[in-house]
Amino acid sequence: MRRDPRTIMVIFIMPILQLVLLGYATNTDVRNVPTVVFDQDNSRASRELLDAYKVTGYFSLDFVATSEDQVTTLIEGGRARVGIIIPPSYSSDLAANRIAEVAVLIDGSDPSIAQTALSAATLAGQAHGTTIRLQQLAARGAITSSASPIDVRTRVLYNPDLQSSYNMVPGLIAMILMQTTTNLTSASIVKERERGTIEQLIVTPIRPLELVIAKITPYVLVSLINVVVILVIGTVWFQVPIRGSFMLLFALTGLYLLPNLGIGLLISTIARTQQQAQFLVMPILLPSMMLSGFFFPIAALPAALQVVSQFLPLTYFLIIVRSVVIKGAGLELLMSQTIALTIFAVIFLGLAAMRFHKTLD
Repeated sequence: MRRDPRTIMVIFIMPILQLVLLGYATNTDVRNVPTVVFDQDNSRASRELLDAYKVTGYFSLDFVATSEDQVTTLIEGGRARVGIIIPPSYSSDLAANRIAEVAVLIDGSDPSIAQTALSAATLAGQAHGTTIRLQQLAARGAITSSASPIDVRTRVLYNPDLQSSYNMVPGLIAMILMQTTTNLTSASIVKERERGTIEQLIVTPIRPLELVIAKITPYVLVSLINVVVILVIGTVWFQVPIRGSFMLLFALTGLYLLPNLGIGLLISTIARTQQQAQFLVMPILLPSMMLSGFFFPIAALPAALQVVSQFLPLTYFLIIVRSVVIKGAGLELLMSQTIALTIFAVIFLGLAAMRFHKTLD
């Protein structure tokens, strides 16, 4: 055991990592859901309504839209989960003792968030309506109707029935690809070293980057075949529709594979045995599963762990695959995630090539 300090280090780190992540990330309470607001009334009454939604803690009013199309675009691109649309007649309807309608659009791609947001939006509107009705009674002495003066019209987008398979099947594509590519490539150069064929690579004129490309190419092809198999099973067996472009999904999946393959190759240059490689993969897979939004909403994580989630390729690809499959989003709405994956690919593949060159020295 003393002769294998890297494995020993991982053995001691993993329980601590599991305790911290499970203690902080295992949180099913949905809070601070990213929300976009389109306030056409822009009055004191409409601001009071928005404050009523904000104080619940369920909604984080992060975006202000200037049109309904912009509200839909932000939700479709995954930046917002809820859209609150206040009509221009909101305050005048309340002043005239008429029912004021408010529209709330909810992203149904994640049923756990959508269900909470649906209930919270309705209850917050009813509670604020009750407060307004009491104020009207106190001011006028009598009101002809005892019904709530606010009618919250909720609409769940993309997944009206809130089926969990719509969220899980695309997420499983991202998770399975990460596990298989990272695990397989983490042992690729280690196998060469264990079999004694690494010396043959050393004496050849092959450059480090060429070796990296040669090592990842078979795994890219196998992983893309895996994507087709998973999509067919998800569509036929679980009845999950693919609303977006299949070619776009295929292309972005190929891009997503590159940083994962780079991570695996980087580990392969560090580890001396296949067992070491498997141990070194574990501290990467666990945070990715817990902090990327696969199991638990990122908004429910502590602030420090939300920052960590931004450095995980899985976080960005989950948004991509769910947006393309469930919402039918195009590339123009996924540019920030695409750029992030490109940066990760360049960094990890570059580090793997540099590390292999150092190993040769």
